[in-house]
Amino acid sequence: MTTVQIQPGICGFTTKVEAVSEDQEEVKITVQSGCESVRKMMEELGDTFDAFELCLVKPGHGPLFEYAGEHFPIHAACPVIAGIIKCAEVECRLALPADAQIQFL
Repeated sequence: MTTVQIQPGICGFTTKVEAVSEDQEEVKITVQSGCESVRKMMEELGDTFDAFELCLVKPGHGPLFEYAGEHFPIHAACPVIAGIIKCAEVECRLALPADAQIQFL
């Protein structure tokens, strides 16, 4: 199991993600979020995804970004979807685990 916590910024809607994959092809993702839009997305899309369709697509594509593009309020800089995908990538051995951050200087 791979677990990440995403601190998205000023909204304060912390999101915790757990990803589990037994075969590195299908991944089950559990999301706990203070964001109503993220919770609704995961309820509607379900919790099981094809790892390649989720992770190995061009930026802004794949099931999470497609859903968000149609249903989320306008907020292009939200890092939560990228964080969910990073968690799945690491669990499915499509990327190595390393922290990412946006830091204001």
